[in-house]
Amino acid sequence: MSDYKHPLTDAEFVLNELVQFDQLCADAGLEDINSELASVILTEAGKLGSGMLAPLNRTGDLNHPVLGENGVQQTEGFSEAYKEYVEGGWATLTAAEEFGGQNLPNVLGTAVNEVWQTANLAFALCPLLSQGAIESISHHGSDDLKEHYLPKLVSGEWTGTMNLTESDAGTDLAAVKTKAVRNGDHYLITGQKIFITWGDHQMTDNILHLVLARLPDAPAGVKGISLFIVPKFLLDENGNPGKRNDAYAVSLEHKLGIHGSPTCVMSFGDNGGAVGYLVGEENKGLAYMFTMMNHARQGVGLQGLAVSEAAYQHALQYAKDRIQGTNKDGSRYPIIRFPDVRRMLMTMKSGTEAMRALCLVAAAEADRGNAARVELLTPIVKGWVTEFAQELTYLGVQIHGGMGFIEETGAAQFYRDARILTIYEGTTGIQALDLVGRKTLMNGGESLQALLDEMAADIAQFESLGGQFTLAAQQCRTSLDNGIAARQWLLDSAADKNAPGSASVNFMMLFGFLCGGWLMAKSAIQAQAKLDAGEGNPEFLQSKLATARFFCEHMLPRTQSCLASVMAGSESIMQLDEEQL
Repeated sequence: MSDYKHPLTDAEFVLNELVQFDQLCADAGLEDINSELASVILTEAGKLGSGMLAPLNRTGDLNHPVLGENGVQQTEGFSEAYKEYVEGGWATLTAAEEFGGQNLPNVLGTAVNEVWQTANLAFALCPLLSQGAIESISHHGSDDLKEHYLPKLVSGEWTGTMNLTESDAGTDLAAVKTKAVRNGDHYLITGQKIFITWGDHQMTDNILHLVLARLPDAPAGVKGISLFIVPKFLLDENGNPGKRNDAYAVSLEHKLGIHGSPTCVMSFGDNGGAVGYLVGEENKGLAYMFTMMNHARQGVGLQGLAVSEAAYQHALQYAKDRIQGTNKDGSRYPIIRFPDVRRMLMTMKSGTEAMRALCLVAAAEADRGNAARVELLTPIVKGWVTEFAQELTYLGVQIHGGMGFIEETGAAQFYRDARILTIYEGTTGIQALDLVGRKTLMNGGESLQALLDEMAADIAQFESLGGQFTLAAQQCRTSLDNGIAARQWLLDSAADKNAPGSASVNFMMLFGFLCGGWLMAKSAIQAQAKLDAGEGNPEFLQSKLATARFFCEHMLPRTQSCLASVMAGSESIMQLDEEQL
């Protein structure tokens, strides 16, 4: 999609009006960082995204990476793009200054990541995994590991991967069979991992694999898993890549989408054992990996937003260009004038704006150190945004009509690329179980109640706008009541062992739409205030009011059906015997 444009104005609006970026930076003691700098950074990122990454999106879809004698060869053009990315300092944005980072707020890094993800999702997966590896090593690695590996990871000179999944150990990581045996100051790793994103390539001179493995004397289950750094090349006495480690990509998966991203089967120890270095303490690997995984889960949610934004821009241009209607005088007009096409475009536009608001607000909570809110919002960001992305990319195809089913138009790629997002880093069902279980039931719904209380105050302010927002505000209030009722039902139904799992996905989707509506209502409040004060771009602010109104009027009624399904309980879901299904 070479005509991609970063939605700069909306991102800046969310940063300034919902996140309160300047105040966030002041509170963090970041005196030199402000919204003016953020605008410059986003503008420059948009140039790289539209100028270099977006043209390669279609290239990567058509010309897949290949596995040869020297390992995985990435799609032509990706190496040059990655070099531009690194030389521009983009890999260093949010990392600690101690290791060569710029120490910018996480929320600004998230806004920049949206640029890469929208322009070229397959390419952007590579730096995303590196960012997760940086998080994990920064939090849990020894000083020696940090010294040897973080500077090159932070600079982007090396990349990182996450190796969890095995053929018999997907979500159930207790079944991990990869082994680690102590061998002096390191460990020898043997085993095989599957679905390893960017597990091998030639864009950098080293790749650091973070690998879950089990020691011979480890406790059974997830309590016996340890985390290791397994570099593609071992470091020489000067800290540079030297001897080739016993870690190889042995095959590449053939996938529905994200074709430009090599998804590898990785084999460790086929020739005696891959050298690995323990991260943190033995048998605590799963907790350490979750540091990386939680970062990745919000990142995947952001990908749902990004691919939806790309699909929207593509569909919008087609709707403007596609001439099909005929006036009485015989003149023709484009399909963008059809009410049903407008419905689909408004669903896409308002949906991406609600997604963006939620992704950035959630990212900002990490900057503020609000761990409870981050924990609560992460499964909603990952689960709801990626599920909603399935609908929005579908609408992009639908707007194209029959041409959407034809690969040459490019609409189908966004639909295909989006499909993986509800699966990796924990499926939708896993996110939903996390939300109802660890994030709600385990604390008696306290974190969720705090969020509902905050929503109530903002919705009351939205109701005071009146006028064109009367119906939208009513839908916000009803949806809030639906959220309150769903929370109470969950707490009251915990005695039924099947209730949480049966209700979980609808529970999560309810709160996803509710969070989206809440933040769109807050956006409308801020946009109206700026219009009243004669500030800002009137055209954009009027558009913001329209999308907020549409989302609340047309998307929030879905919370009612979600609540009905939640409260229907588990009986009919579990009624049939296994043989009857």
